Amino acid sequence: MGSGFYGIIAFVIGFSVAQVGKFLIMILRGGGKKYRTFGEFLSDLGRSGGMPSGHSASFAALSTVLGLFEGFSSAIFALSLGMTLIIIYDAVNVRYIVGEHGKLLNEIARTDKSEKTKPQKLVEGHTIPQAIAGILLGILVGSLVYLAAGMLAGVSY
Repeated sequence: MGSGFYGIIAFVIGFSVAQVGKFLIMILRGGGKKYRTFGEFLSDLGRSGGMPSGHSASFAALSTVLGLFEGFSSAIFALSLGMTLIIIYDAVNVRYIVGEHGKLLNEIARTDKSEKTKPQKLVEGHTIPQAIAGILLGILVGSLVYLAAGMLAGVSY
């Protein structure tokens, strides 16, 4: 199996570990939430924003695997790193500000008695520490996937 396969594996694991970690942190901070439906549970499990950043973790894991397999001077690593940096920039800047605007608009909608305005679902971004935690998690996951791939192939490190 090639680096692309392991890149996908690293991406999925990085995102999954970040989302489950974020969910566990939320449960521990909130003392446990009672879910009325499985859909509410899935919604919380897949929510945007929070610590650590799933976007940062998944793309950092992908870039790490590609860099380790293909070389950190390869064109595919350069492309992956560029995409990773754009995703992280967007999560920390654009989506974060959109989330803050969404909170304000929802507050206005809650105080407005008109039927035309209703609070909307928030899409939150990330703070810099949340993105850094995701990047570090992604580098760890990508490195572990690379080591596991080597062990499966019989390579000794």
